[in-house]
Amino acid sequence: MKPLLLAMPGNERMADALAAALTADRCPVTVRHFPDGESYVRIAGDVAGRETIILCTLDRPDQKLVALCLLAGAARENGSSRVGLVAPYLAYMRQDRRFNDGEATSARHVARWLGAQFDWLVTVDPHLHRIRTLAELYGIPSQVAPAAGAIAEWICSNVRQPLLVGPDEESAQWVADVAGRVGAPHVVLTKTRRGDRDVSVSVPQLERWKGHTPVLVDDIVSTARTMVETVRGVRECGMADPVCIAVHAIFAAGALGELQDAGAARVVSADTVVHPTNSISLAGPLAIAIREMLEAGSGR
Repeated sequence: MKPLLLAMPGNERMADALAAALTADRCPVTVRHFPDGESYVRIAGDVAGRETIILCTLDRPDQKLVALCLLAGAARENGSSRVGLVAPYLAYMRQDRRFNDGEATSARHVARWLGAQFDWLVTVDPHLHRIRTLAELYGIPSQVAPAAGAIAEWICSNVRQPLLVGPDEESAQWVADVAGRVGAPHVVLTKTRRGDRDVSVSVPQLERWKGHTPVLVDDIVSTARTMVETVRGVRECGMADPVCIAVHAIFAAGALGELQDAGAARVVSADTVVHPTNSISLAGPLAIAIREMLEAGSGR
């Protein structure tokens, strides 16, 4: 029996691509709110005995989590054999420990909430800090669909003589992976963060790379302060206006305009979060990861 794919509102384009790649059936859902703000969900189809996939990217997560958990509950209540979550962007990964007394370790709490509702999880390049794998947070099977291959393909098709630039030490291994796939050199900068919007970036000497097009790659662009400072630093070194690539295009209010004003030649993103900059499709890598979860569940 084909798996059944349910898309939370706003995820329709990715759902169409995944349904085609997986030969899955689509099933409409209703998600709305009562006048008092409580969520209402309904699945407009028969899920009994079906492997059910719920697609919901989790940018602006507080607007989505209650309805998402209710939808998973509706699938179970109506007889789904298993319920999996595909969250191309997985939120609440930042606070993976207490930095100050009295704080909540929100990454672990949200992982428990979702783990109680779903049988498995697929996401794209989660922002791991002090943990190595999702298994350290999530007690359910999980798969990570990597974005590096699709980003490398886009760079090869769109950028002449690229120089890959990572904004901080955390990006080193990831940027090196993309650069290796492209066959291009890469450099990694040093970042100092003093607050959400107070960031400085130390740019190494880049004279040897004159003639290359800098390509700045980061996994999450939210306030864009890190990327803005990197764009300025690269241009001050006399390099060409850089291309900026984000895996997860969160872009808080005004962030994209600030990045463009700083001198970015082009800003593109993968389609984990719906945004006007989306240029890189990750439906293929997601479908591969989902298929592995489905096959593991069937015992094959």
